[in-house]
Amino acid sequence: MRRQVLLFLSVVSLDYVLSQVTYSIPEEMAKGSVVGNIAHDLGLDLKRLKSGKARVYTGGSAEYVGLNRERGVLLIQERIDRETLCGETTPCALHFQLILDNPMELFRVTVEITDINDNTPVFRNAEKRFEISESAVIGSKFILEKAIDSDIGMNGLQHYSLTPTDNFVLKLDNQADGSKKVEMVLQKPLDRERQALISLLLTAKDGGAPPMSGTMQIFVTVLDANDNAPTFIKSLYRAKILENSPKGTSVTTVSATDKDIGSNGEVSYMIASSKHFLSEIFQINSKTGEIILIGEIDYEKANVYQMDIEVVDSGGLSDSTKVVVDVVDINDNKPHINIVSKSEAVIEDAPSNTVIAMLSINDPDSESNGKVGCSIDNDIPFKIQTTLNGFYTLVTEVALDREGASEYNITVTCSDEGVPSLSSSVTLTLQISDVNDNAPVFERSSYEAYIVENNTPGLSIFTVKATDADWNQNARVSYILEDSSVNGVPVSSYVSVSADGGVIHAVRSFDYEQIKDFQFRVKAQDGGSPPLSSNVTVKILIQDQNDNPPQVLYPVQTGGSMVAEMVPRSADVGYLVTKVVAVDVDSGQNAWLSYKLQKATDRALFEVGLQNGEIRTIRQVTDKDAVKQRLSVIVEDNGQPSRSATVIVNVAVADSFPEVLSEFTDFTHDKEYNDNLTFYLVLALAVVSFLFITCLVVIISVKVYRWRQSRILYHSNLPVIPYYPPRYSDTLGTGTLQHVYNYEVCRTTDSRKSDCKFGRAGSQNVLIMEPGSTGTMQRMQSEKSILDEPDSPLEQKPPNNDWRFTQGQRPGPSGPHMPYGTHIRWTSKNGTRATGGPEVAMGTGPWPQPPTEAEQLQALMAAANEVSEATATLGPGTMGLSTRYSPQFTLQHVPDYRQNVYIPGSTATLTSNPQQQQATAQQATQQALPPPQASAQPEPPKAAQTPASKKKSTKKEKK
Repeated sequence: MRRQVLLFLSVVSLDYVLSQVTYSIPEEMAKGSVVGNIAHDLGLDLKRLKSGKARVYTGGSAEYVGLNRERGVLLIQERIDRETLCGETTPCALHFQLILDNPMELFRVTVEITDINDNTPVFRNAEKRFEISESAVIGSKFILEKAIDSDIGMNGLQHYSLTPTDNFVLKLDNQADGSKKVEMVLQKPLDRERQALISLLLTAKDGGAPPMSGTMQIFVTVLDANDNAPTFIKSLYRAKILENSPKGTSVTTVSATDKDIGSNGEVSYMIASSKHFLSEIFQINSKTGEIILIGEIDYEKANVYQMDIEVVDSGGLSDSTKVVVDVVDINDNKPHINIVSKSEAVIEDAPSNTVIAMLSINDPDSESNGKVGCSIDNDIPFKIQTTLNGFYTLVTEVALDREGASEYNITVTCSDEGVPSLSSSVTLTLQISDVNDNAPVFERSSYEAYIVENNTPGLSIFTVKATDADWNQNARVSYILEDSSVNGVPVSSYVSVSADGGVIHAVRSFDYEQIKDFQFRVKAQDGGSPPLSSNVTVKILIQDQNDNPPQVLYPVQTGGSMVAEMVPRSADVGYLVTKVVAVDVDSGQNAWLSYKLQKATDRALFEVGLQNGEIRTIRQVTDKDAVKQRLSVIVEDNGQPSRSATVIVNVAVADSFPEVLSEFTDFTHDKEYNDNLTFYLVLALAVVSFLFITCLVVIISVKVYRWRQSRILYHSNLPVIPYYPPRYSDTLGTGTLQHVYNYEVCRTTDSRKSDCKFGRAGSQNVLIMEPGSTGTMQRMQSEKSILDEPDSPLEQKPPNNDWRFTQGQRPGPSGPHMPYGTHIRWTSKNGTRATGGPEVAMGTGPWPQPPTEAEQLQALMAAANEVSEATATLGPGTMGLSTRYSPQFTLQHVPDYRQNVYIPGSTATLTSNPQQQQATAQQATQQALPPPQASAQPEPPKAAQTPASKKKSTKKEKK
């Protein structure tokens, strides 16, 4: 079937609805069929359809037609059956809207559905039986069932035909509702004897191309006489009933009469079965003809019902009438509010009449019950206005201000005009987006702050505060110090401002005497785009601090000359001698000065004014008063703490100038001399006290040290062999460690006085002696070349096996290590030590285990035995007291007993002076050693003697 499309465009005078388009399509079109090019017909660009998110709005009903944004056409989405969609209503049309956003636009689209011949006329019953008396008169009418054809127009039911037509003909009458009343009319008398049963065929045809038809079989049974048919009083009955009426409600009563009597006059009523749904809603009493409501009626579904009522007598004669039932609407439906489109947020500077939301309002009720009006609260800057029938838009009425209200809850209330009125409401939440339209505002129009001078740089002075009524980034305030200068210096060298907190810090230390106040401007700027700012004036007042002492202006204090005030001896009480003038560069109470007399030659003669500094006499000057009067005046300020200055005022009590001159000639010199003398006396006293305390501490320390050493050595009666576990010497001849500890014992022949000294470095000359040797030192003569220079460093030679003890000969604990060495130097009577060249340096090192007391005692005893053996070999008279202390006693008389010292494990070589060694060796061979009795018992070694201790020792020896 060729499709016909009717395009109708109309321009609507509204900003939101641009036009209306109407299409006409046949029913039963296939899915995907094109209804029309909506973009072309409305003059829209395909990009506009995409950007505006074009969509079809049907208001909740089935969506038969859809939109293809890519092509801009309307397509069939569901099969459209006009009979199902509209029934008998004509014309049949689909109404929907095309919605676009950004900006919001609405287009109304109407698609008219045209009928096609897709339905065959159908009789509800396949056959119809009549019982007709043979006495029926010609022209008797018999009502036939009407065929049902859902199509309309030319495709609907057009005509009927009845075959055969021997006895009956078909009569069609048009009725008020447009349908046809089908009657079978007897045109020829019946004769039961000739034909007791007549079969007829009723055919119904529509006007389609090709036409379609339906048939119903009619059987007529000829009965005996009943020649009067029942007749209704009215051909049309009308009744009204309220919707939602309860079941059992009487609608109306129909009535028919039959002139026959008896059983032929008895009639029965029935509802024609052409519309089967009527039998579910209404029921008729077959005897009385009363129509009763047995179902539910809804005005919104059907507002009128039409039914055919038949009456039949017992003879089969019948009549019919039409009953029209009008349903009366009541206000039983609230308005339905549908949000077609809405904005979640709107910027606060949006212009008036900006569309916020679009609503669709529908009330199924009729007349005043279906008239709806919508409203919103009056205290919000919005208004609602109608556009099309049933569509409303919510728009801004005035400019918005987010700072006044950042969110609106807009309640739209829609009410109908029914009695009582029904209403519905919906609440829309709208966020107001911020715009940077507010500059930061300071809490004050100007600021003043105080800071005490001599402040620490970086000190926080105070804080400025500005607030911004905007939100988020637009309300983020930064503080900036505006460029300016103070006395030609940039203000940034005085103060700084924290960008985030507005804290003003002092960049430098202020001096009240240089600058008392200054002002600058601070700008507060928000983070909007573009940023807004405001500024404020800040004044910094510097507070004085008592940091300056008073300065005496008069009398002037000079270094080389002296100024004196003259007072005549005839001066009375209160005589003004002079006035001390002083100033203080501080301010306020820090500059309030007071004057006091600190010292005076005669305090009973003068006084100083507390406030004015005037020096006056307080008694009569007499001849007994000294000519030279010296006053010391102190000037103090009133600060906390106070500062002061002192001025010397010289006053001459005399009547003539020559007298004053003679008295004050040497005053300056005496003053300077006295001042210098006092200084030197104090300095000398301090030095003497320091030296005395130092000497006292040293003497006490030496005494304590000697006492402790003497106690230890006196009880042991043996040389001290210290134990040094931290370091040790290698005995295998591979070298020594870097640090070497040396121990030296200095002994006399017959006394217990000795010197003990630590700290011989490893680089000094060392001596290794064989303990078993009692002879001379001839083996060392070959080393003269090494000993030529006393201060030259000596090379360490490998050990000589002849100079070492065997394992069995070594005293003390077994093992190769011995952590101590002994140096023995003999001292003559005059205190000179009989030794030449370097001392004996011993290698040191820790024991494998710390030595026990038994092992230390064994080592000490071995050393003592060696000393005794060496003493026994001396000749008589060589080590005696008289010989030792005689003037003739020289170094050559003293044999070198260092060969008797055992140095275990040392890699040192003999480094004694070769000349001295040779002389000593020759002297030892020529003289005999003294007997053992001549040698005195050796004393325990003591600490090295100081010069003072040596003098004391000499005195004791002389005594």
